[in-house]
Amino acid sequence: MVESQVSFPKQNQINIVLQDQRERLGSSDEKIYDPFQQLDQAFSSFVGLDLLKDNIKEIYANVQINQQREKAGMKTQPQVLHMLFKGNPGTGKTTVARKLSVLFRELNMLSKGHFIEAERADLVGEYIGHTAKKTRDLVTKALGGILFIDEAYALARGGDKDFGKEAIDTLVKQMEDHHGEFILILAGYPLEMEYFLSMNPGLGSRFPIVLDFDDYSIDQLINIAHKMTAEREYQLTKEAEWKLRTHLTKAKRDSNHANFANARLVRNMIEKAIRKQAVRLLKKRHYSTDDLMLITVKDIVLE
Repeated sequence: MVESQVSFPKQNQINIVLQDQRERLGSSDEKIYDPFQQLDQAFSSFVGLDLLKDNIKEIYANVQINQQREKAGMKTQPQVLHMLFKGNPGTGKTTVARKLSVLFRELNMLSKGHFIEAERADLVGEYIGHTAKKTRDLVTKALGGILFIDEAYALARGGDKDFGKEAIDTLVKQMEDHHGEFILILAGYPLEMEYFLSMNPGLGSRFPIVLDFDDYSIDQLINIAHKMTAEREYQLTKEAEWKLRTHLTKAKRDSNHANFANARLVRNMIEKAIRKQAVRLLKKRHYSTDDLMLITVKDIVLE
């Protein structure tokens, strides 16, 4: 609908203003509702991982809608949020798991939201029966939060006769006994995780959420490098960035995917460069604020 407004200014001019009624109803000052704003903010500093971010939004939306269905007296499905993270080194598996514990607590998806990180030694005992107790105790500590087991495939390293299999079997039982009381996240390299899941026929089906962490592209790794330096109040020169890019390209090409450390390699190189810069500056008698900030090509060490 279009309205006409007529005004009579000086000198008998007639000004006609046409105003679209729809524009008046949709004021630009109105805030657009975004149910995922908090999720987007939580992961805004993460480079890439677009598919993973979409999956997290699906998990969150499903939980929220099921809560509303429950309030309305409708049928709901039990929320099982156990996850498998599969990806090569340095693709962000541990970082994302830690972020989820904080985020899920803020969104009231976990009663406590604490984060327990474990490895094989935290679950596997030294004699028969010891492993089951250690595993049960660890799950008890994790109730209300997230239990994250990195390199979970190490539990299957010794085969059927190893105590690691007892830990796996106990985990399966605890997931059933404490249904919905905690989130178990198992993480590891893709191929090794497939073998790990084969150790117990009922294990894979208990993880409805499987998130694949892809390798970063070279551009994404350079973006990560800039974020790491900026957080420490450093800056890469153009020459330093080019040297870093060239090395990462060669390292990724020469290694098979399982051996390429992705963001972990970038972090190690940046930290090494910062130490090299400190040594270089200390040898000078005078240096400026820019000198203290800049990482030059001389500071990028290739090993």
